[in-house]
Amino acid sequence: MERPAWAPQGIDITVPSVSRMYDFYLGGSHNFEVDREAARKAMEFMPGLPKIMQANRAFMRRAVHYAVGEGISQFLDIGSGIPTFGNVHEIAQAADPGARVAYVDHDPVAVAHSKAVLEGNDRAVIAAADLRNPQGIVKSPEVSGLLDLDRPVALLLVAVLHFLKDADEPQAAVAELREALAPGSLVVITHASYEGVPLTREEAGGMVGVYENIRNPLVMRSRDEVMRFFEGYEMVEPGLVSMPHWRPEAPVVAEQEDPYTFSGFAGVGRKA
Repeated sequence: MERPAWAPQGIDITVPSVSRMYDFYLGGSHNFEVDREAARKAMEFMPGLPKIMQANRAFMRRAVHYAVGEGISQFLDIGSGIPTFGNVHEIAQAADPGARVAYVDHDPVAVAHSKAVLEGNDRAVIAAADLRNPQGIVKSPEVSGLLDLDRPVALLLVAVLHFLKDADEPQAAVAELREALAPGSLVVITHASYEGVPLTREEAGGMVGVYENIRNPLVMRSRDEVMRFFEGYEMVEPGLVSMPHWRPEAPVVAEQEDPYTFSGFAGVGRKA
Protein backbone atom coordinates (compact mmCIF):
# COMPACT_ATOMS: atom_id res chain seq x y z
CA MET A 1 0.00 0.00 0.00
CA GLU A 2 1.46 3.31 -1.05
CA ARG A 3 1.90 5.94 1.66
CA PRO A 4 0.69 9.35 0.42
CA ALA A 5 3.21 12.17 0.81
CA TRP A 6 0.93 13.93 3.35
CA ALA A 7 0.70 10.91 5.68
CA PRO A 8 2.90 11.37 8.76
CA GLN A 9 5.59 8.73 9.23
CA GLY A 10 4.91 6.09 11.83
CA ILE A 11 1.14 5.86 11.41
CA ASP A 12 -0.43 2.55 10.47
CA ILE A 13 -2.26 3.13 7.19
CA THR A 14 -3.74 -0.39 7.26
CA VAL A 15 -6.07 0.40 10.19
CA PRO A 16 -9.15 2.63 9.68
CA SER A 17 -9.41 5.82 11.73
CA VAL A 18 -12.70 7.42 12.74
CA SER A 19 -11.41 10.94 12.03
CA ARG A 20 -10.33 9.94 8.51
CA MET A 21 -13.70 8.21 7.97
CA TYR A 22 -15.42 11.45 9.08
CA ASP A 23 -13.22 13.32 6.58
CA PHE A 24 -14.41 10.93 3.85
CA TYR A 25 -18.10 11.39 4.79
CA LEU A 26 -17.61 15.16 4.49
CA GLY A 27 -16.01 14.84 1.06
CA GLY A 28 -12.44 15.46 2.26
CA SER A 29 -9.33 14.01 0.63
CA HIS A 30 -7.25 13.06 3.69
CA ASN A 31 -8.29 9.44 4.04
CA PHE A 32 -6.90 6.10 2.94
CA GLU A 33 -8.57 3.25 1.06
CA VAL A 34 -8.91 1.35 4.37
CA ASP A 35 -10.93 4.31 5.79
CA ARG A 36 -13.10 4.59 2.67
CA GLU A 37 -13.78 0.86 2.75
CA ALA A 38 -14.93 0.97 6.39
CA ALA A 39 -17.00 4.11 5.75
CA ARG A 40 -18.71 2.55 2.71
CA LYS A 41 -19.45 -0.57 4.75
CA ALA A 42 -21.04 1.58 7.48
CA MET A 43 -23.05 3.41 4.79
CA GLU A 44 -24.43 0.10 3.50
CA PHE A 45 -26.31 -0.11 6.80
CA MET A 46 -26.87 3.63 7.23
CA PRO A 47 -26.73 5.44 3.87
CA GLY A 48 -27.46 8.77 5.55
CA LEU A 49 -24.13 8.96 7.45
CA PRO A 50 -22.76 11.85 5.31
CA LYS A 51 -26.02 13.78 5.95
CA ILE A 52 -25.59 13.24 9.72
CA MET A 53 -22.02 14.60 9.52
CA GLN A 54 -23.19 17.62 7.51
CA ALA A 55 -25.91 18.30 10.12
CA ASN A 56 -23.20 18.08 12.80
CA ARG A 57 -21.09 20.69 10.98
CA ALA A 58 -24.09 22.99 10.47
CA PHE A 59 -25.00 22.76 14.17
CA MET A 60 -21.37 23.42 15.16
CA ARG A 61 -21.32 26.53 12.96
CA ARG A 62 -24.51 27.90 14.59
CA ALA A 63 -23.18 27.08 18.08
CA VAL A 64 -19.88 28.91 17.40
CA HIS A 65 -21.80 31.95 16.12
CA TYR A 66 -23.98 31.78 19.23
CA ALA A 67 -20.88 31.69 21.49
CA VAL A 68 -19.31 34.68 19.72
CA GLY A 69 -22.64 36.52 20.08
CA GLU A 70 -22.48 35.80 23.83
CA GLY A 71 -19.07 37.50 23.99
CA ILE A 72 -16.97 34.32 24.11
CA SER A 73 -13.72 34.57 22.17
CA GLN A 74 -11.98 31.35 23.29
CA PHE A 75 -12.74 27.90 21.90
CA LEU A 76 -11.50 24.46 22.99
CA ASP A 77 -12.46 21.87 20.38
CA ILE A 78 -11.74 18.31 21.58
CA GLY A 79 -11.81 15.50 19.04
CA SER A 80 -11.48 18.14 16.34
CA GLY A 81 -10.51 15.71 13.60
CA ILE A 82 -9.03 16.56 10.22
CA PRO A 83 -9.57 20.20 9.28
CA THR A 84 -12.09 20.38 6.47
CA PHE A 85 -13.62 23.55 5.09
CA GLY A 86 -15.60 25.54 7.68
CA ASN A 87 -13.64 24.58 10.78
CA VAL A 88 -14.09 26.28 14.15
CA HIS A 89 -11.22 28.76 13.74
CA GLU A 90 -12.54 29.88 10.33
CA ILE A 91 -16.06 30.45 11.66
CA ALA A 92 -14.98 32.05 14.96
CA GLN A 93 -12.24 34.28 13.49
CA ALA A 94 -14.50 35.47 10.67
CA ALA A 95 -17.01 36.59 13.33
CA ASP A 96 -14.34 37.84 15.77
CA PRO A 97 -10.80 38.26 14.40
CA GLY A 98 -9.45 38.12 17.98
CA ALA A 99 -10.96 34.67 18.66
CA ARG A 100 -8.53 32.01 19.89
CA VAL A 101 -9.06 28.35 19.06
CA ALA A 102 -7.29 25.35 20.59
CA TYR A 103 -7.91 22.06 18.80
CA VAL A 104 -7.26 18.71 20.48
CA ASP A 105 -7.08 15.29 18.84
CA HIS A 106 -5.26 12.03 19.43
CA ASP A 107 -5.16 10.95 15.77
CA PRO A 108 -1.66 11.71 14.40
CA VAL A 109 -3.08 12.41 10.92
CA ALA A 110 -5.54 14.94 12.34
CA VAL A 111 -2.74 16.59 14.35
CA ALA A 112 -0.34 16.72 11.38
CA HIS A 113 -2.98 18.25 9.10
CA SER A 114 -4.13 20.74 11.66
CA LYS A 115 -0.53 21.92 12.06
CA ALA A 116 -0.25 22.42 8.30
CA VAL A 117 -3.60 24.24 8.05
CA LEU A 118 -2.92 26.48 11.07
CA GLU A 119 0.58 27.52 10.04
CA GLY A 120 0.90 31.29 10.30
CA ASN A 121 -2.28 31.60 12.43
CA ASP A 122 -1.02 32.66 15.86
CA ARG A 123 -4.51 32.47 17.38
CA ALA A 124 -5.09 28.78 16.68
CA VAL A 125 -3.17 25.69 17.84
CA ILE A 126 -3.47 21.91 17.85
CA ALA A 127 -2.57 19.71 20.83
CA ALA A 128 -2.04 15.95 20.59
CA ALA A 129 -4.01 14.80 23.64
CA ASP A 130 -6.88 12.53 24.62
CA LEU A 131 -10.31 13.34 26.05
CA ARG A 132 -9.82 10.49 28.54
CA ASN A 133 -7.07 12.57 30.16
CA PRO A 134 -8.58 16.04 30.77
CA GLN A 135 -5.58 17.26 32.78
CA GLY A 136 -3.33 16.36 29.86
CA ILE A 137 -5.49 18.64 27.71
CA VAL A 138 -5.73 21.72 29.94
CA LYS A 139 -2.08 21.48 30.98
CA SER A 140 -0.75 20.91 27.46
CA PRO A 141 1.60 23.75 26.42
CA GLU A 142 -0.56 24.46 23.37
CA VAL A 143 -3.85 24.87 25.26
CA SER A 144 -2.42 26.58 28.36
CA GLY A 145 -0.29 28.84 26.19
CA LEU A 146 -3.21 30.11 24.09
CA LEU A 147 -6.33 30.04 26.26
CA ASP A 148 -6.94 31.90 29.51
CA LEU A 149 -9.04 29.45 31.53
CA ASP A 150 -9.91 32.20 34.02
CA ARG A 151 -12.12 33.65 31.28
CA PRO A 152 -15.12 31.93 29.62
CA VAL A 153 -14.37 29.28 27.02
CA ALA A 154 -16.66 27.44 24.60
CA LEU A 155 -15.83 23.74 24.99
CA LEU A 156 -16.78 21.77 21.88
CA LEU A 157 -17.38 18.02 22.17
CA VAL A 158 -18.92 17.50 18.75
CA ALA A 159 -19.38 13.87 17.63
CA VAL A 160 -16.67 12.63 20.02
CA LEU A 161 -18.28 11.41 23.28
CA HIS A 162 -19.93 8.47 21.50
CA PHE A 163 -16.45 7.04 20.88
CA LEU A 164 -15.87 6.75 24.63
CA LYS A 165 -17.16 3.58 26.24
CA ASP A 166 -18.76 3.79 29.68
CA ALA A 167 -15.59 2.12 31.04
CA ASP A 168 -13.65 5.21 29.83
CA GLU A 169 -15.77 7.28 32.26
CA PRO A 170 -16.71 9.98 29.75
CA GLN A 171 -18.95 11.72 32.30
CA ALA A 172 -16.08 12.11 34.74
CA ALA A 173 -13.92 13.53 31.93
CA VAL A 174 -16.58 16.08 30.98
CA ALA A 175 -17.08 17.02 34.65
CA GLU A 176 -13.32 17.49 35.08
CA LEU A 177 -13.18 19.77 32.06
CA ARG A 178 -16.18 21.71 33.36
CA GLU A 179 -14.40 22.27 36.68
CA ALA A 180 -11.39 23.67 34.79
CA LEU A 181 -13.54 26.26 33.00
CA ALA A 182 -14.57 29.71 34.21
CA PRO A 183 -18.21 30.59 34.99
CA GLY A 184 -20.00 31.74 31.84
CA SER A 185 -18.27 29.02 29.79
CA LEU A 186 -20.34 26.98 27.34
CA VAL A 187 -20.26 23.28 26.50
CA VAL A 188 -21.37 22.29 22.99
CA ILE A 189 -22.21 18.60 22.50
CA THR A 190 -23.55 16.34 19.78
CA HIS A 191 -24.00 12.63 20.38
CA ALA A 192 -25.11 9.61 18.37
CA SER A 193 -28.24 7.78 19.45
CA TYR A 194 -30.70 5.24 18.10
CA GLU A 195 -33.33 7.89 18.79
CA GLY A 196 -34.29 9.83 15.69
CA VAL A 197 -32.58 7.43 13.25
CA PRO A 198 -34.98 6.53 10.39
CA LEU A 199 -34.06 2.83 10.66
CA THR A 200 -34.92 -0.04 12.95
CA ARG A 201 -32.51 -0.62 15.81
CA GLU A 202 -31.38 -3.82 14.09
CA GLU A 203 -30.58 -2.02 10.82
CA ALA A 204 -28.71 0.77 12.61
CA GLY A 205 -26.95 -1.90 14.68
CA GLY A 206 -25.19 -3.11 11.52
CA MET A 207 -23.49 0.29 11.21
CA VAL A 208 -22.50 0.18 14.89
CA GLY A 209 -21.01 -3.28 14.20
CA VAL A 210 -18.67 -1.81 11.56
CA TYR A 211 -17.19 0.55 14.17
CA GLU A 212 -16.90 -2.38 16.61
CA ASN A 213 -14.91 -4.29 13.98
CA ILE A 214 -12.40 -1.46 13.52
CA ARG A 215 -11.87 -1.36 17.30
CA ASN A 216 -13.49 2.08 17.59
CA PRO A 217 -16.85 1.15 19.09
CA LEU A 218 -19.62 3.70 18.64
CA VAL A 219 -21.69 3.97 21.83
CA MET A 220 -25.29 4.90 21.10
CA ARG A 221 -26.73 6.65 24.17
CA SER A 222 -30.31 7.58 25.03
CA ARG A 223 -31.49 11.16 25.45
CA ASP A 224 -31.33 10.79 29.26
CA GLU A 225 -27.77 9.47 29.09
CA VAL A 226 -26.67 12.35 26.84
CA MET A 227 -28.39 14.83 29.20
CA ARG A 228 -26.07 13.66 32.00
CA PHE A 229 -23.09 15.22 30.21
CA PHE A 230 -24.69 18.62 30.90
CA GLU A 231 -24.74 18.18 34.69
CA GLY A 232 -23.57 21.42 36.28
CA TYR A 233 -24.63 23.47 33.24
CA GLU A 234 -27.82 25.42 32.56
CA MET A 235 -29.26 24.38 29.21
CA VAL A 236 -29.43 27.10 26.59
CA GLU A 237 -32.79 27.24 24.77
CA PRO A 238 -34.12 25.07 23.10
CA GLY A 239 -32.35 22.44 25.26
CA LEU A 240 -31.25 19.01 24.03
CA VAL A 241 -32.82 18.47 20.60
CA SER A 242 -32.07 16.96 17.19
CA MET A 243 -29.35 18.90 15.34
CA PRO A 244 -31.57 20.76 12.83
CA HIS A 245 -33.85 21.92 15.67
CA TRP A 246 -31.09 23.75 17.58
CA ARG A 247 -31.55 27.46 16.75
CA PRO A 248 -32.08 26.94 13.02
CA GLU A 249 -31.43 29.88 10.70
CA ALA A 250 -34.78 29.22 9.01
CA PRO A 251 -37.86 27.29 10.19
CA VAL A 252 -37.32 23.54 9.96
CA VAL A 253 -39.85 21.80 7.69
CA ALA A 254 -39.39 18.10 8.44
CA GLU A 255 -40.66 17.02 5.01
CA GLN A 256 -37.98 19.12 3.30
CA GLU A 257 -35.10 17.83 5.44
CA ASP A 258 -33.23 14.58 4.98
CA PRO A 259 -34.67 12.25 7.67
CA TYR A 260 -31.14 11.24 8.72
CA THR A 261 -30.32 14.77 9.90
CA PHE A 262 -32.66 14.22 12.88
CA SER A 263 -30.51 11.33 14.19
CA GLY A 264 -29.01 11.81 17.67
CA PHE A 265 -28.86 14.92 19.85
CA ALA A 266 -27.31 18.36 20.10
CA GLY A 267 -27.25 20.91 22.90
CA VAL A 268 -25.41 23.79 24.52
CA GLY A 269 -25.06 24.35 28.27
CA ARG A 270 -23.76 27.36 30.22
CA LYS A 271 -21.72 27.10 33.41
CA ALA A 272 -23.29 29.33 36.04
